[in-house]
Amino acid sequence: MLQDRVVDIMDGARGNALEIWRELRGYPRQASDASLPLPQRLEAYEDIMDSEVGDTALVRARNIEREMGVRQIYLKFEGGNPTGTQKDRIAFSQAMDALRRGFDTITVATCGNYGVAVALAASLAGLRCIIHIPGQYHSPRIVEMEKLGAEIIRTPGDYENAVAVSRARAEAQELYDANPGGDNTVIQLRAYGGIAYEIYDELRDAPFAVAAPVSNGTTLAGIYRGFVSLYRRGKTSRMPRIVAGSSFGKNPIIYAFRKNMRHCENLNPDRIKETAVNEPLINWHAIDGHHALEAIRETNGWAGNASDRSMRTFSRLIRDKEGFQVLPASTAGLIALLESGQKQTLPNDRYVVVLTGRK
Repeated sequence: MLQDRVVDIMDGARGNALEIWRELRGYPRQASDASLPLPQRLEAYEDIMDSEVGDTALVRARNIEREMGVRQIYLKFEGGNPTGTQKDRIAFSQAMDALRRGFDTITVATCGNYGVAVALAASLAGLRCIIHIPGQYHSPRIVEMEKLGAEIIRTPGDYENAVAVSRARAEAQELYDANPGGDNTVIQLRAYGGIAYEIYDELRDAPFAVAAPVSNGTTLAGIYRGFVSLYRRGKTSRMPRIVAGSSFGKNPIIYAFRKNMRHCENLNPDRIKETAVNEPLINWHAIDGHHALEAIRETNGWAGNASDRSMRTFSRLIRDKEGFQVLPASTAGLIALLESGQKQTLPNDRYVVVLTGRK
């Protein structure tokens, strides 16, 4: 897929990871102090999570509503998390789990954003952090990881191979495996379920649809599981339709849905081309794709493709109309939502779009 080509990821999210790390270095010493009793460290770390992660803004986008002719669009801005994306939710949850279970090292493969989240979460928990990065990728976020104390290992091949190497190392050396699709999938889905709970807290019911960008599918599946829990407990009157968006023709989840395939199947790696814009979205193998595909189908949702040009256009639109600096790739869900509105009239209802990006 990548061969010898270098991919410069220029559109990585930007949060306040280093500022938060410096600010909290004094306060969370209890969490990172291995000489203290474990319950005391866990309590301190939970306090950090409660104060810094999640509870992100949900803002009605009235100007975009007028621009696009759709009523009641709400933007769920995950850029408010410490490192600028929703990945802080699973990074901190897994660092907490690693601490509770007695691990001293956490490992993960990443191309950028997730690595910064894990590096920050591990540092505040007093855990060693080993991050495998595909050799051809270059992102400014690597510097952040290193400043947060992570050990960077360049791994030959693509992201999927980096995951395999990281997972094999975790098994061989008894490290905590924070990669998607492993034994900690339940923890990851539960953490992303927090997005559903926060939407419910603001709207007091489920919206007609929730749209999000997809790569491995973990975020989308977690939001779905969160709403399933709310609905089964009688908190919401309905399940929202789950809408997925990704880079045009480069994601197995979108491909499987639009081709009416029963399961996600791997795409041809040689036909996948990364760009600085689409990299956060594309995979030839979607690790949690089957969970995401289930979420879309079980809710009568839909999926759509987005071009680099359209993602850049919508990121500028959100900046100019609503004042949020968002990662272009994160607009793929909004594009998929509005694409359906062009084909058939969307009901006069409430819609939520999950976005990540620059503050």
